[in-house]
Formats: sequence, structure tokens, C-alpha cells
Amino acid sequence: MAKSLQDKVIIVTGAGRGIGREIALLCAAEGAKVVVNDPGGAADGAGSSAAPAEEVVEEIKKRGGIAVANFESVAEAIPASKIVKTATDHFGRLDGVVNNAGILRDMIFHKMSVEAFEAVIKVHLMGSFYVSHAAARIYREQESGAFVHFTSTSGLIGNFGQANYAAAKLGIVGLSKSIALDMGRFNVRSNCVSPFAWTRMIGTIPTETDAEKARVEKIKQMGPEKIAPVCAHLLSDAAKDVTGQIFGVRMNEIFLFSQNRPVRSVHRGEGWTPQTIAEHGMPALKGSFTALDRSADIFTWDPI
Repeated sequence: MAKSLQDKVIIVTGAGRGIGREIALLCAAEGAKVVVNDPGGAADGAGSSAAPAEEVVEEIKKRGGIAVANFESVAEAIPASKIVKTATDHFGRLDGVVNNAGILRDMIFHKMSVEAFEAVIKVHLMGSFYVSHAAARIYREQESGAFVHFTSTSGLIGNFGQANYAAAKLGIVGLSKSIALDMGRFNVRSNCVSPFAWTRMIGTIPTETDAEKARVEKIKQMGPEKIAPVCAHLLSDAAKDVTGQIFGVRMNEIFLFSQNRPVRSVHRGEGWTPQTIAEHGMPALKGSFTALDRSADIFTWDPI
């Protein structure tokens, strides 16, 4: 069977562990030359280590693949641009970017610090922008390229204690759609993946109650390797007509997520006042309100 990414050059950010590692390994197995980016910090972004990225590169090489490590942070524009430069310096081109790097600083909203909010926004949302923006100029010149950005049901649906993460992840959806619209004329594709998988970051979920313990045990069944095939496909030429979409992956399930569209409207010929909105407008719309659900309220069945 032909390799789906033969000779393509792919950047995977946050590829030293978890989902990013599995994506890097699979892309290399599918014939890609991979830039394995990871500064090697903790789940909250603290510290650094070259070991995670280097170990993935060694694993790829051991399996007969081609890869190079990069240790820059995506959270600042110049270091992020150096990740892209690593690809072009070593391999002469760039065909795909997977914006997977992330950190968590969970806290209930009124207790969340400004620093915790900004740090998560910088890695997830700004990091996705910085790397994509540096890659976009190359894509424009060669008139081809693919982006895979990571979103989350914490933003798409909702979760407690993750205002920073949810804001970043929903912002990434808007970023991806804008890239798809702006760069489609240059044969550039941009899609989002919302993963369900047990990783180091998910390992920060509380396990104090029996319900929380049961939830975590279910999540542990979902290995990060299950996320990689969809990402590899979206980077391949076989997905040349797929752009501007949001996919979810949970074990062996693949979901296509809806995107915001009007669901109901009300009209008053003479216009509205605050009083008539209270009397007529809001009661008419209320039946179509979106509930304050969390991800677990929507995905109520066990992983398949």
C-alpha cells in the first residue's frame, strides 16, 4: 500500500509526548520527513528539556524514518518562526503543520489569575497563529499546504474551570476557518481536530469522587494513538477537498461537529423595545436556547 505522506515535510508541535508524539510517529511511518517540536516543559508549561523531542526523533530513525528535533516555544512569534525555518533549512520545503502544542492552568473563573489566562492563550491560540503565519508565506509561494489545529470540546461544548483553555480552543476554530477562507485560493487547507484521549494533560483531571474516578478510567481507555490517523489523512493529498471542518476523534469513532448557524428568529414590524423583548422576543427564543452542557453531558456513551 502506498504511503500517504511520502516525501512530505510535516511540522508537529508539542510532539515529544502524548498525541503529538503519536502523530509524529505515524507521519514518519507514512513517509513524511518530520520536524518534532517540543520544548519539553511540564503540563503547565514550566521548565524545559530536550529529551522528549530527541527521544521521538530517535524512535522515528530507529523505525527507518526521517526526523529532526526542534526545542522552540510556540508562545512567542520569533521562536515559533524558527520552527518553520527548521523545516525549510533541513528539508527544503514545508507541506503540513500540526498545531498540537498546549499547556493547562485550570482554575475556577473567579480564582483564575491573569497570568494563568494569558499563558494558556499564548501557547494554544497565539502559538497556533505564530506557527501558521510563518508557514503561510511558504504555502502561498508554493501554492499548497495543510494545517491541522487542535481544538477541544471544552470550548466547543463547555467545561468547568477552563475559561482560559476553552477561550483559546474556540478561538482556534475561528482561526482555522479564517485560514481556510483566506488561503483556499492557494490550495491551502485548514481543519480542526478535537481529540478524546488519555494524555499527561488530561491526567490533571481531579479524581476525588467516585464519579470522577469512573470518568477518568473511561478516558484512560482512549489511547493517543487513536487520534493520529485522522491527522495524517488531513495532511495528505487524499484530503485535498477537505477544509474548514471540525472533526472529533474518540477511540474508533470519528465525529463531524456542527458549526454556529442561526437556529431561530423573531420579528416585530415596528421594531423592539427592552419591554417587548422581555414580553415577546426572549420567551419566543427561549425554547431554542443552548443548554449549559459539559462534554460529558453530550458524549454519554462509552468509547467504542
